Amino acid sequence: MQSAADRPVRRHDPDRRTRIVEATVDVIAEHGVAGTTHRLIAAAADVPLGSLTYHFTGLDNLRAQAFALHAERMAGKYEAHFAGVRSLDDVVEAVTALIHGDAGADDRDWAVAYELFLAALRDPALRTITESWMRRSRSVLERFVDPTTSRGVDALIEGLVMHKVLSTRPISREQTREIIARAVRPTEEGPASP
Repeated sequence: MQSAADRPVRRHDPDRRTRIVEATVDVIAEHGVAGTTHRLIAAAADVPLGSLTYHFTGLDNLRAQAFALHAERMAGKYEAHFAGVRSLDDVVEAVTALIHGDAGADDRDWAVAYELFLAALRDPALRTITESWMRRSRSVLERFVDPTTSRGVDALIEGLVMHKVLSTRPISREQTREIIARAVRPTEEGPASP
């Protein structure tokens, strides 16, 4: 029989589950969804491999929780970024700053976001995360513009950030500002007739 001194010490680690989810975000950022494995996550979280199967039903479940955490953080940054916006001119400046990385999200954050979008394309279960995130973004914009314009500006933000991240010659801040101003500027004529 083992004495108390010979028994392995169980480490009390109440934050282990959270640390695993956060490490999964980091692994996705570095390796993409396709390169994310249990072993890489366990190493990044500094936990035994068995901790992943103890806390999560599988890699899909773990990725979904990591994406949900990332979307929540990004949505919070987005909402905070628009806190001081009062006018359409402020909207144009805030969106321009957001696209050019002045809102606390960096290329790594966007890489995880685009991994989520691609994964949601293939896994409809992840679309609840993307839809919730998009709905939150649009609700912020709807404080300043109508719902249709909000949807368009939200899509424009995603596209312009993607162009910025992927381009070898990114769009200038001035061009971004003009594109956003055109998108949010009210028209005198109203919608075109079919």
